[in-house]
Amino acid sequence: MLAKLSRRPAVRRCAGAGALALALLGAGLPRAGADRPQPQPDLSRFYRQKVTWAACKGPDMPEDLQCAKVTVPLDYARPRAGTLDLALARYRATGTPRGSVLLNFGGPGGAGIPELASGSKEFMDLTNGYDVVTFDPRGVGRSSPVSCGEGGDDAAVATGAHADLAHPRALLTKLRKAADDCARHSGPVLQHIGTVNASRDLDVIRQALGDKKLNYLGFSYGTRLGAVYAAQFPDKVGRLVLDGVDTLTEPLSEQGVAGAQGEQTALDDFLDWCTTDVACPFGRDRRAAGDQVTGLVHSLDENPLPMDFGGTFSGQDLVGAIGQALYSRDLWPALERALASLTEDGDTRGVLNFADGGAAPPRQGQPKNGGLVDPQNVPSDNLASALMAVNCADDPDRPDADRITKDLRSLRSAYEKASPVFGRYRLTQLLMCYGWPKGTDFIRDRVKDVHSAKMLLVGTRGDPATPYRWTVETAARLGPSAVVLDNKGDGHTAYGSSKCVHRKVDDFLLYGTLPPSGSSCPADGDDWSSSANTAG
Repeated sequence: MLAKLSRRPAVRRCAGAGALALALLGAGLPRAGADRPQPQPDLSRFYRQKVTWAACKGPDMPEDLQCAKVTVPLDYARPRAGTLDLALARYRATGTPRGSVLLNFGGPGGAGIPELASGSKEFMDLTNGYDVVTFDPRGVGRSSPVSCGEGGDDAAVATGAHADLAHPRALLTKLRKAADDCARHSGPVLQHIGTVNASRDLDVIRQALGDKKLNYLGFSYGTRLGAVYAAQFPDKVGRLVLDGVDTLTEPLSEQGVAGAQGEQTALDDFLDWCTTDVACPFGRDRRAAGDQVTGLVHSLDENPLPMDFGGTFSGQDLVGAIGQALYSRDLWPALERALASLTEDGDTRGVLNFADGGAAPPRQGQPKNGGLVDPQNVPSDNLASALMAVNCADDPDRPDADRITKDLRSLRSAYEKASPVFGRYRLTQLLMCYGWPKGTDFIRDRVKDVHSAKMLLVGTRGDPATPYRWTVETAARLGPSAVVLDNKGDGHTAYGSSKCVHRKVDDFLLYGTLPPSGSSCPADGDDWSSSANTAG
């Protein structure tokens, strides 16, 4: 769930089915053993390192953005077995520096450095006291990026756009081959990816930056990472903000229906708005507009459109693109125009602007000895591949082929009931971890009752990706250290779209001032960026 604060299309976290799926797929499955603390190997050489900053290289890098790296163990249980370099970037504090605040923009799979480079304006107030720092997590961006094979058909199956649910055995065969392709293309980092290790990386970064406590602002998936850090290092928690709060308890098999329902609600809101506009390609009748969208998806699934650069554009491709555009109301006018071009002229270019993809850049293979890769050599499928790899590493549930084949029809019915538009797309993503090793149950079993400094959790009522109830549930799970701020607006995450939330988050990070738990920000549509521009 990548929260792109620069208002560009965001990438959702792949999810799976709902409560029915849990009952069907979870019954009788062996649970992975809970991660138990092991004797701590000697990590002192990693904790002794200091960061050396220099100007960032590349034509798209701002002149005042500095870059660096931090080295972490490939395997924390065997720190002599290899290392990884993690790419860092920062804007220096303009006032009296009091340390750093570390940003994670979500995903999983989102590279932090390009996000900070393109969306820096929203964080400049924080430089009044902090160096504003971000990073590319292990397996992401320049930090040993994982890949499932650029342009490979089997890897594309796992994205949900081209899965053939009518032939589940053949689909599962392709998914297993896709998992093998990911392992072959990604190198050793794939075995050590996931939020538990990324959280340990955060602590090495904290120490290398010279901070006694971690000050942190995490969006979407970044809230999961922040919560895991608080559970692993409660005495190192400084001022922690989690915006667009992820679930810690629901397996992938629970998240899909929530995701499909959230996206359907966001689509309904878009159509409510669109049908008041004479330019809406679906007319002015609201009920008919919803039927037209569903019909368009089905029509394109049956007869995909050929594209100028090869390949075809299916209904599931359209669903993925619409889902991206629904992350922010700012994108609605562009989505309206793109859908008009598609329905009136068969022009897919507008909707493709919201979708992932594009030509693969040159690729030199995995870096030697875990070093950083050059930006132009990051695989084009890295975000999607890392998203899948991290989610699978974090989820221990693995139904076998017999169970999936037996339950698929019932699951499809449940998903399509949740959303006639997004149901199938979400259902195929339930299968994405088939063929992967079982993930850890540390997050589900151990991230709770955290005895740390107070943390600020921000939930948005109209969030299509991370439902508000996840904020409430996660706060209850974390315990008294969690303070909830209720944002009554729309869209995924709130820091970049609500002046009220922006101010309260900054007050906490800069001055330690927390709002009362349960306090709220109004749905006044007072976008932070527009208010900042008005203010000067």
